[in-house]
Amino acid sequence: MDILMKQFEYTITDPQGIHARPAGLLIKEASKYESDIKIEAGGKTSDAKRIFAVMGMGIKCGDKITVSVNGGDEEQAAASFREFLEKNL
Repeated sequence: MDILMKQFEYTITDPQGIHARPAGLLIKEASKYESDIKIEAGGKTSDAKRIFAVMGMGIKCGDKITVSVNGGDEEQAAASFREFLEKNL
């Protein structure tokens, strides 16, 4: 059985990286979807629906993240999550 998932890379452009306010918005966006959304950066992976996990990654401006989306609504979730990142981070 193949595991299909949507995956994309994004480079953080917010001068402060992923700090408290955008992290909260990111969690809110991720929580709209049933799919699992994971963020990987610097050898660490965290659940995009858990604020302390995301903030604990210490993602800074210029860091490249890999977002993996897996689940029943992954097409819509990946597209919306990418759009969120482009507008906010």
